[in-house]
Amino acid sequence: MALKAALFSFSGIIINDEDIRKTLSEQVLLAENLRPSEDDYYDVCLGKSDRACLKALLYQRGRDVGTETLDKLLQKESAVYQTWLESIEKPPIYPGLEDLIFRCRAANVEMAIVTGVERQQVTEVLERAQLTEHFPLIVAGDDISLNGSKPSPDGYIRAIARLNELYPDLQLQPNECIALEDTFSGITAAKSAHIPVVGVAHTYPNHMLQRRATWVVDYLREVNFDWIGEKFGGERLRSPITGELETDSSATETSEPTTPSES
Repeated sequence: MALKAALFSFSGIIINDEDIRKTLSEQVLLAENLRPSEDDYYDVCLGKSDRACLKALLYQRGRDVGTETLDKLLQKESAVYQTWLESIEKPPIYPGLEDLIFRCRAANVEMAIVTGVERQQVTEVLERAQLTEHFPLIVAGDDISLNGSKPSPDGYIRAIARLNELYPDLQLQPNECIALEDTFSGITAAKSAHIPVVGVAHTYPNHMLQRRATWVVDYLREVNFDWIGEKFGGERLRSPITGELETDSSATETSEPTTPSES
């Protein structure tokens, strides 16, 4: 068995944009004459789709809105997000991402994005960061139902099916992938789809991911195909630069966790 695909979350893995997303959620509540709470975003929204986030925040305040209203709110959010992107010199892409992409390409590991962020925002960031060509498949918030948001595995299941449509010879199975996630909801979603998970401590501290993810790293540069290869039948991938087998002791492999409850 070989590693065939790497499935990346978006916010918290590719781009460091949680602060602006928190601000956007607060702006939606204020526009609806509702008071935001400092902890709302982190308690309710981290790892969830934009749609599920807004629905939950409004419902907490006695507003049970329908699909049409949510669509309009999401359009407003996307417009403000676009303005934010245009106001900065370049998107705050996480250090180590481009190197990891390079190593995936060198090892013939297919790449896709699985996120609850709206597609327009994802594609705009990828274009601005000149990363579009590396992610031929995006499963975005637009592609999943409200109930299909992480921690549901729907996005990951859909990504595998669509990769197999895109590459018929791939015959991809969940245990031939890795997911890169930074939140509890995202880790749960991937594990529920039977996909091993690299938990990256961009959002939560390393120790809080230990009992959830298959491996835990502090930074993307620590994701190493040597110890990942050991999970896939002992296959070890060679460095694309030196041709030598990669070695690294910076990552922590965790014991197989039980499915966690969201906190």
